This record gives sequence, C-alpha cells and structure tokens, in this order.
Amino acid sequence: MGIGLAFIIVLGLILFAYIGTELLGLKSLFAVVFPYAALIVFLIGFIRRMVKWGKSPVPFRIPTTAGQQFSLPWIKYSKIDNPATGWGAALRMFFEIAFFRSLFRNTKAEIMNGKLYVGSNKWLWIGALAFHYSFLIILVRHLRFFMAQTPWCISVVDSVDSFWQIGLPMVYMTDIIIGAALLYLLGRRIFNPQVKYISLPSDYFPLFLIIGIIATGVMMRYFARVDITAIKELTLGLAYLKPSVPEGIGSLFYIHLFLVSVLFAYFPFSKLMHMGGVFLSPTRNLANNNRMERHVNPWDYPVKHRHYEEYEDEFREKMKKAGIPVEKE
Repeated sequence: MGIGLAFIIVLGLILFAYIGTELLGLKSLFAVVFPYAALIVFLIGFIRRMVKWGKSPVPFRIPTTAGQQFSLPWIKYSKIDNPATGWGAALRMFFEIAFFRSLFRNTKAEIMNGKLYVGSNKWLWIGALAFHYSFLIILVRHLRFFMAQTPWCISVVDSVDSFWQIGLPMVYMTDIIIGAALLYLLGRRIFNPQVKYISLPSDYFPLFLIIGIIATGVMMRYFARVDITAIKELTLGLAYLKPSVPEGIGSLFYIHLFLVSVLFAYFPFSKLMHMGGVFLSPTRNLANNNRMERHVNPWDYPVKHRHYEEYEDEFREKMKKAGIPVEKE
C-alpha cells in the first residue's frame, strides 16, 4: 500500500509537469514560479524547524555511549565513543557526519534454525555513504549552471567524477553509483520483511522522487539531448533574479526541474531534515561528563522545604487525636 501510493504520487507529478509544459504551454509556471516558491518554502521551513529544535530544552546530558567512560587516570577511556570533553564530542560529530560512524557499527539480528544470530551489517552503511556522497558531488557539479564562469574547484570535481572518460558525453561515476545505491535502498525496503513492515509512504516517496530526478537527469545527458545553452540561460536568470524562459527547452527538463522543486519544498516537512537535525542531536553533540560536573535543571523553580519539626508543630494535636506518635508532647 505504502509503496504503491508513493509511486503513484511521483508518477502523477511527472504527468502533471508533462501536461502543463507540453500540452498547456505553462512553461513560465514550471520554470520560474515553482522553483522560486519551492526555494522560499525550503528556506523558511528549514530555518523554522532548526530554530524550533534549537529552542528545545536539554537540561541534562543524554549522549549515547558505546565505550569506556572517563573515570580514573590509569583507566583508558574511549575518547570518541564516550567523549568527556567538548573537543571529543566535536570529533565524534565529525566522524558521524562525514563517515556515518554509528551506522558503520550497526548490527542485524536474524533467527536461523531456531537460533538468534547477531552480525555485522555493513551493506546499509556502504549504500548510505555511496548515496549521500554521490548526491553531494552531483549537487556541486550542478552549481556551474548558476554561475557565469565555472570556478576551478567545480571544474576539478567535474574532472575527477568523469576521469574514466568513457564515451561522449563522458560518463560520470556518481551517476552510476547513486543509481545503484538508490536501487539498493529501495530494494531493502521492498524485500527485507522487517524493514518493509515499518516502512511508510513517507519513506518510499523521497526514494521514488529522487529516482525520478536522477532518471530524468541521466536521460537528458546520455539519451535525449537538450539545449544546454538555453538551460544555462534559464538557470542564470533564476540565479540573478532576472528570469526568462528561452525557446528550445524540452519537456524532459521541465519534469526534472519540477521534481527538484517538489523535493526542495517537501524537504523541511520530511525525515530528510535529519541533514540539519544531526547537528542538534543531544545524543551526539554533548560530552558525557555527568560524573565530573553537576547539571542543574535551569528552569527548576525554588521549592520551600519544611522540616519534620515544623510539620509536627503544625499538626501535633491532630496527630495525637489520631493516635500517631509524636516526638514532642
């Protein structure tokens, strides 16, 4: 049910863009209005959600730990898995963001022949790492469409990505890697019974949406040739707030651009916000120094405490009548 609904929605978005541009001629709507609206929604939604998370109170240190805690000087402790200082927590965050370290340590449990087996699960880590870094490189490569002159750093990324020099146009490694990674991540949700059971339409929808973006992009580069000059004229106009819609841009590009706009607009309201949320996760970004420092709840209001003597002075007569022993007669 979830996978079918997500697929139908993405297919409907593709048909909507095709009908709007090819049959109704609403190219300005898909080339200018939707991208600007999606960018505004993305920025406002992203900032709003980050501010909301940033304001969430974290009175106590609750980092997840997976190693020896700092205690006595002669006992070696885990500086990354159980950091006791801010620098240690920063190093832990670096490895988490750059290399998905917690996912690398992920395990899987299976029942085989009536026995429970727990083992390593590196395929998910490899697939996630391949997808995220390929997506990042593709995003960096696309920045050249929004600049009049391509910076040298983007040219270096482009050259390294296509260093195989297979065919014309040259094949990008990231196009192959991200396609394989997406198929693995989708197949994992379809064929793994445990993952399939907990998967929702909101899990399938971004996958199908990104697959649609990658598929249309690959088709434009390797199969259905498009007018790159006209596309760059359009993207430069969007970047410099002087939009214009040149002639000769096919509907395939508008479908690609519309799916990207939908992804941007959907981003702040989805699980994709883990991109920003990982920086504010108290289970990751705090040092585990609960044994060295006392952390007091900052919004604790003062409570007036009463000693037993004061309590007895107030209720002594009633306690005597009820037969409750008292210290003072």
